[in-house]
Amino acid sequence: MSPSDFDHAEFDPGEFSGTVRMFPIPNLVMFPHVVQPLHVFEERYREMMADALVGDRLIAMPVLQPGWEPDYAGRPPLEPWACLGKMVLHNKLPDGCYNLLMMGVGRLKLVEEMAPLRSFRQAKADLVADVPVCCTSDEGEMLHQRIVEVFAQRMATGDAPCSLRPLLENDLPLATLTDLVAYALPLGCKQKLQLLSQPCVAKRARLLLDFLGVDVTKPQHTMLSTGYSTGFPPPFSAN
Repeated sequence: MSPSDFDHAEFDPGEFSGTVRMFPIPNLVMFPHVVQPLHVFEERYREMMADALVGDRLIAMPVLQPGWEPDYAGRPPLEPWACLGKMVLHNKLPDGCYNLLMMGVGRLKLVEEMAPLRSFRQAKADLVADVPVCCTSDEGEMLHQRIVEVFAQRMATGDAPCSLRPLLENDLPLATLTDLVAYALPLGCKQKLQLLSQPCVAKRARLLLDFLGVDVTKPQHTMLSTGYSTGFPPPFSAN
């Protein structure tokens, strides 16, 4: 992997043309602010990688809808929301496969799949910006504190990896914290898709806390505790 690839880590929404390459993966919900290792070996996705590397380096990672297995080699239905990713590191292997790091840079609403002109799938999509918490409200600070508290509880009980402690020590924006925690904890795929599809940061944070069994109207000591087990960072996801 070339260190110069980090020159491409920045993302300007103006880079997005409205048309995107798609790398559908079953049961993996990617989020903005997350860096996901991937191993690409299928011929159609190797072609997609080559195309992206000479272009904008942007690839959408939609989730395949349930029942995709019989038509995996074709065009099985996709969930309507996806994470837009940007390749920040890549290594082409001698056999033509790729190892890469994909950084989530935004939320996409898939509008229309394009006619199959290439071996990989493409779609027209809208890049949906976050709706921030009102700067005059205390809600954002409260939600941030609750997410940090419940995540600290998961680490203290061994239900969340201690390697994520920097999430608690750094003063991350609420949007970033919510997406990272949503990705790291093993919530159900449907729950993660709900979080991905919510552009309002405050609503997304509240929804995450609800999924974690936290009633934000009650003091911290009344939080419900539910068990989670996960590994982080994740291993390479193979297509």
